[in-house]
Amino acid sequence: MVAGAAVAGAVYLEERRPSSVATTTTRPSPTTTTTSGPATAASWTQLGTSLTGSLVLPSNPRYAIDRLLYNSKFVNLHPRAIAYCATPDDVARCLDFATSHDVAIAPRSGGHSYGGYSNSEGLVIDVSRMASISVDPAANTARVGAGAKLIDVYNVVGNAGRLLPGGSCPTVGIAGLALGGGIGVFGRKFGLTTDNIRSVTIVTADANVLTADTNTNSDLLWASQGGGGGNFGVVTSFEFDVHPMPEVTLFTLQYPWAAASSMLSAWGQWVNTAPDELWSNCQLLTQGTYGYLPQIAGVYCGTPSELASVLAPLKSAIGTAPTYSFSGSNSYLSAMEIEAGCSGLSIAACHLTTQNPAGRLSREAYSAKSSYVDGPMNDAQVAAFISAVENLHAHAPTLGGGLAFDSYGGAINRVASDATAFVHRDKLACIQATYSWSSYTPPSVIAAGARWLAWLGRHVFDPTTGAYQNYIDPTLANWPNAYYGANLSRLASIKSEYDPGNLFSFAQSIPRLARAV
Repeated sequence: MVAGAAVAGAVYLEERRPSSVATTTTRPSPTTTTTSGPATAASWTQLGTSLTGSLVLPSNPRYAIDRLLYNSKFVNLHPRAIAYCATPDDVARCLDFATSHDVAIAPRSGGHSYGGYSNSEGLVIDVSRMASISVDPAANTARVGAGAKLIDVYNVVGNAGRLLPGGSCPTVGIAGLALGGGIGVFGRKFGLTTDNIRSVTIVTADANVLTADTNTNSDLLWASQGGGGGNFGVVTSFEFDVHPMPEVTLFTLQYPWAAASSMLSAWGQWVNTAPDELWSNCQLLTQGTYGYLPQIAGVYCGTPSELASVLAPLKSAIGTAPTYSFSGSNSYLSAMEIEAGCSGLSIAACHLTTQNPAGRLSREAYSAKSSYVDGPMNDAQVAAFISAVENLHAHAPTLGGGLAFDSYGGAINRVASDATAFVHRDKLACIQATYSWSSYTPPSVIAAGARWLAWLGRHVFDPTTGAYQNYIDPTLANWPNAYYGANLSRLASIKSEYDPGNLFSFAQSIPRLARAV
């Protein structure tokens, strides 16, 4: 949908909030400011001294690092300030300040937004200091601060003998992951991260701190289960369902490129009927000058011998011996460290160097685009995907990238498409197309990768299947329908109720419902 287009009998507006909009606050604590108008040095100082956390201004030596996002391609973003909020009241003070002074805002948890939307030209509201994690094994629940990093969630929840399904990147913030969906290796067994949200604590545009659960503000809970971060308020904490930890077995199968077509075709047929205990992805990668890498990997909730029986039909259907094969049991935490790419490191080391003194991980530069496949792929679809990876290698032979197919089904697809805001409940797999580069990569090569993604969107991906909102894509033209489909109208209505002034506004924020037609 383009801005202003009619969908489901409604008109949506996507303009920024007007400066004349007033926001009333009913929280008992004092407001940050007593005057409105443009923010001055004095008003920024007043905001900083009012916070339990801290305010980083451009004059602070930390600013040069603190303004950066995880994706190092976003190096030219310079907010006016970064507020490290230690309490929900800190967040409320920041929202009150932004409304009073007409300052743009951007909530930030881990700073992993694919579109760079964790930053703005105004005030970044960073929740990383609200990162406490506690588990109630008897109730099978966990309370998690919105700024907690995924590796820390896995560590604490895992040490309590429980599991929360989630993604693989260790430094991603739990808030962005959970609010937009949360695809992970236990999704087919236990659902998306968003499916396991019991409640959220959220600070809305009027600077009120609300609880949203099935009994209170249930529409806001619904919107928080897949509606994406930064649309309805600033979430400061979650309550999640967690699950008793199963036995876990990992596997990897790699094949020669000549077998890539049969591998992808067989994988689609196989995963379509696989048991819930199995999650798998299929990757068609080009490794630059190292050539191609077609592989199938996955995680199975069960023993290696059980997995062997599940894998046997796949191997038979591919019909070519793998060039590499691995299968082995792991603990839950060890499995997630392997998926995170930080196996063998301490939990502290599985952080960015700028987030933890012991951190060993670095930022990355990449671009991405997503799509879906609805069911097993026919020969024409398979051929198109194989050719697409060969196209990337031909036009940018030194770049690493390609296609990754992450399996849906199981518990993910048993949820009705309108039961939560996450609408993609009838898919076989999500496709993520990516390419990455280093600081030594020539701009012409990076541009070639961008052209490949654009070409992929126009000529290979099926736009009718949608796109994954957590792989948010600034180049996607029909993004509201692609991300939210039939749930868009209800999301816009909830947006209008909780954020009538459009304070939470960015290039791909959910539009408000302006009027019925």
